[in-house]
Amino acid sequence: MSKKRLVLTLVFLVWPVGAVVAQTRPGNEAATMLIARGNRSFAKQDYHAALREYESVPTSAGESYTQALYNIGVSYYELWRTADAIDFYRRAIQARNGHYPRASYALGVALEDQGQLAQAKEAYQQSIIGSRGEYSVAYYRLGLLLASEGEYTTAAEFFRNALKHPGLHVAASHNNLGVMLAQMGSLKAAQHEFEKALNQSGGNFEDAARNLKLCRSLLSADSSKQVAVFKVFEVMQH
Repeated sequence: MSKKRLVLTLVFLVWPVGAVVAQTRPGNEAATMLIARGNRSFAKQDYHAALREYESVPTSAGESYTQALYNIGVSYYELWRTADAIDFYRRAIQARNGHYPRASYALGVALEDQGQLAQAKEAYQQSIIGSRGEYSVAYYRLGLLLASEGEYTTAAEFFRNALKHPGLHVAASHNNLGVMLAQMGSLKAAQHEFEKALNQSGGNFEDAARNLKLCRSLLSADSSKQVAVFKVFEVMQH
């Protein structure tokens, strides 16, 4: 998210990605114009003005109204009115009979902020199901949640699934998969993922570079020292 980000740090550093943004789709001409004006205000970070436009879309506008519900949720989220955002995301999802992957993903992010992690997982899963596995950032966020719970094997699978699709998450997914592999003791495989993360970022991924350095250091140490190192690190959250 542009304002609120979950930054999870494990033995190595795990990075989150995936922005939630306002959306425009074809629909009723007047409603589409309202949404377009709202999006321009949203882009200027004038969220109150954006809300006025989105809230003017009538219920009779069909798909445009559903889209407006989602955009209202995004605007409330940016205003730190997370409970209101959750309400409108749910209304948008309900208006599409449960099939709104983008809104389900946004709902998951907002629920994470509220500490409702079980419900956040359900929302991400719904995003994946609704998109037939194409909404890769939902895989990514599920990976982060599971990693924070110490479910490294399952988290690794979610990061692998995220890597099946292109997007801004790719470098971070390689990095985070490396973290999971390192936690499971597969340091050579982890090293390979950190190298991929650096390559994907053009070498501009400071934490992946730090992770790679740590990984190489552990590989050069004896196994007993490696185990000791992995035992002393703790999960941190910023």
